[in-house]
Amino acid sequence: MNTKNIDTLNIFLILISLVLAYFLPFELFLFSYAVLGPLHYATEISWLDKKNYFVHTKKWVIIFLLFCIIISIPSLLRLPFINQINNLPFFKNIGVSISKYKTNIILITFLLSIGLIYIQKVKTIIFYLLFCIAISYVILSKFSFSVILVGVFLPTIIHVYLFTLLFMVYGTMGSKSKTGSIAIILMILCPFIIANLNISLESYLFSKTIHRYYIASGMDNLNRSIALFFDSVNSNQFQLISKIGVKIQIFIAFCYTYHYLNWFSKTSIIGWNRNISKTRISIILIIWLTSILLYWYNYKVGLSALFFLSMLHVFLEFPLNITTIKAIVKRMLFIPKVKEINIKK
Repeated sequence: MNTKNIDTLNIFLILISLVLAYFLPFELFLFSYAVLGPLHYATEISWLDKKNYFVHTKKWVIIFLLFCIIISIPSLLRLPFINQINNLPFFKNIGVSISKYKTNIILITFLLSIGLIYIQKVKTIIFYLLFCIAISYVILSKFSFSVILVGVFLPTIIHVYLFTLLFMVYGTMGSKSKTGSIAIILMILCPFIIANLNISLESYLFSKTIHRYYIASGMDNLNRSIALFFDSVNSNQFQLISKIGVKIQIFIAFCYTYHYLNWFSKTSIIGWNRNISKTRISIILIIWLTSILLYWYNYKVGLSALFFLSMLHVFLEFPLNITTIKAIVKRMLFIPKVKEINIKK
């Protein structure tokens, strides 16, 4: 597919994601997260690995892996077959301590990504990592809003909406596609369209099973955080099934669904499927099918088991996110000899 056809396809995918999110905000999110999500994680991580994660020295990405393992421990301890271990005081304290510093680890990883794009010397990277640890403590302790921004929004809404939008902007700036510009404008308008929807709460009465699954996903915390961030309600007043609650959920379902579909729509441009070994394809398919089976068996089990993979793909994408922002700014400022993001083979 050429660029124009892909841009046209993405306009359609934006619209279909928005319509489905309007009619099935909770069901669509649960489906997309369980079925499209794991395939996206596996294929993107594979592609990022082929691109050396867009950093100077690939070996330092092991830090991302270690950080991701650490913050995944509380989630893994909730799995049924090790849940009894979690009840032991020692493991319970570990889970609480890790959860307490989860936001710090996310911010440290993001800041470290910036350094790994520019720094090559080992000693400099070590000193920079120590700087990231110190500055993350200062930011999160001095600016209260940064806790929600980093701990809740960065790995969720910022990842699936803002960074997706930035990738679209970067691609369109290069191709100068009018169709791509329309897709970007439509993407920007979607939150405003959703905010001004005239909805009837009677149309959003979902089953107890759907409600249980959504609460199990922990995403209701994101709904609440978005409402609090925009001062719509206070914590005690927020209701998931309310006009503001449903509109927020429509936005969340739209963002996640289109984020996944956008990735797969650009396969021919990104080329994550090119020159991929049969072994790697087999691993990706095994991960994907196992993930679906876990979600089908018990959605909460699927969430706990896949939390590591979900966060790992977020962490590993940070250098690409930063490189994209850097490239967009340089193009906007008309800085010559801009190093292009090598997304193709």
